[in-house]
Amino acid sequence: MHLLILDGAHLEAEFRRKFGLAHQYSFVPATAGRLVDEIEEAMPLLDDALPTADVVFDFGNYGPLYEEKEGIVAFVEAATESLAGRFGSAAPSYLVFGFCGLPTLLDRPLLEVSLYHDSDSDQLADICARLDTAHCLVADRVGLFTPRLLALSVNEACFALQEGVASPPAAGQALQAVFANLFVQANAVGIGRIHEVLSTLWDDTHDPRYQVCPLLKRMALRGESFEV
Repeated sequence: MHLLILDGAHLEAEFRRKFGLAHQYSFVPATAGRLVDEIEEAMPLLDDALPTADVVFDFGNYGPLYEEKEGIVAFVEAATESLAGRFGSAAPSYLVFGFCGLPTLLDRPLLEVSLYHDSDSDQLADICARLDTAHCLVADRVGLFTPRLLALSVNEACFALQEGVASPPAAGQALQAVFANLFVQANAVGIGRIHEVLSTLWDDTHDPRYQVCPLLKRMALRGESFEV
């Protein structure tokens, strides 16, 4: 299959590990930037790749660029926006799924996926078989499953650090049952992305569990990582 990845060049190695060598890959833009910021360089690449693309992995909100491509299938990164939130009642004209595309969370045995229409599950199974990946269905909610759990765990660990309960290594050990080497994974995903997931969860639910720890917010604003 020909995979067209929009705004996903930062995960090129992870995509190739996840889906293997049997597929053709086109990354637009070719470097780890945003299509909207590199439009002059990116559009010729898109014009070349789109006619033969089978599947789009969309890390932005670029549906209008490919919605008229007959038979196109889109996976849109849904860690911070549900499909219902993105499309509302205006169902797209193409087959669309949400997926977890945060760094380190793509290259796993199961592709984490959500549905816009429940009736699309059989088509999803067929597409995943062609992509040579197993998949798991999660609810179409902000945060999906793994990003939500990771963000919640990191946030709680930050409260522990802020209150002086533990240093990062000790906090990481205490949370081994939730995530092995939590702070290493948090750094790999990106503190800014974890903060973004929590912020959207808070906006969506106003559940106190998702209220961002001030320490985590400060780290995200400063572009900092955990010392591990």
